[in-house]
Amino acid sequence: MAARAGKAEMEPESLYNLLQLPKAVGRPAEEELPQGEKKKYLPPTSRGDPKFEELQKVLMDWINARLLPEHIVVRSLEEDIFDGLILHHLFQTLTGLRLDVEEMALTVPNQRRKLEAVLEAVNRSLQAEDQPLKWSMDAIFNKDLLATLHLLVALAKRFQPDLPLPTNVQVEVITMESTKSGLKSEKSVEQLTECSTDKDLATNDVFDELFKLAPEKVSAVKEAIVNFVNQKLDRLGLSVQNLDTQFADGVLLLLLIGQLEGFFLHLKEFYLTPTCPAEMLHNVTLALELLKDEGLLSYPINPEDIVNKDTKSTLRVLYSLFRKHKLKENADSTPRGSPN
Repeated sequence: MAARAGKAEMEPESLYNLLQLPKAVGRPAEEELPQGEKKKYLPPTSRGDPKFEELQKVLMDWINARLLPEHIVVRSLEEDIFDGLILHHLFQTLTGLRLDVEEMALTVPNQRRKLEAVLEAVNRSLQAEDQPLKWSMDAIFNKDLLATLHLLVALAKRFQPDLPLPTNVQVEVITMESTKSGLKSEKSVEQLTECSTDKDLATNDVFDELFKLAPEKVSAVKEAIVNFVNQKLDRLGLSVQNLDTQFADGVLLLLLIGQLEGFFLHLKEFYLTPTCPAEMLHNVTLALELLKDEGLLSYPINPEDIVNKDTKSTLRVLYSLFRKHKLKENADSTPRGSPN
């Protein structure tokens, strides 16, 4: 169970366990599902799907990185999201908006009211009030993992569209329906994340919109990436002052990739001191091939754009490394024990 804000002072974990919490939902007996109602269930094969597990891990790492300053740790999306506490703090962190809800809801009715209020605010922020939703207050409160994942994926796409979610995550779902003649089941496939083509376009849109709609933020993005790069290159005695120009010959880019991805590049493979555009192009092309091999570049980048000091292309390449390793660092630094 997640270590939650405020629970450390109450000390007894047993206090939280004594509350009337909803139990994990299993496949229902016939009498547990009212006639005419339907409910979705994940078979073990779906739960064990590697991409399905990866999606949960990426979302958990993201949430823990965002809530690290508040010493909140999520260990299970299925068990830790239902009562609105984590969702409340995540929403406030992502939007900067304060919600007028009680911090600790200790009874089932209060937890339901809090979750309902938080979800109303979340749906407004997602501009999803008038659209068919793949989640509901009852589904989240009853620890419906599919509904919880749909909600968190929507939040990530809205507030951190660069988050490297695994693409094309699909799971087989069993829908149970209670009829006069008994329980009926039907298998279907549920899509949790978009296919890679759609995601690539969305990733490109992030940078296009940044340069077009918020040019004043470009310098802040550059500064964050330069600081990250310098932390990694410092062990080699190197530093970057000008992101626009210092990566044009591909040397620093290759050394950075080597540091982060654990590659050892022989001097015969690249030009350490390129003297002409052709040698610079060779270096940058090699760097982009390495990134593609590692699955970090899912959108096309012309190596000539890097050599020609195109800022947007350079940012795209560096950000592919930044988003992977900076997120991993934040997740790794998340405390694993209960906070003081």
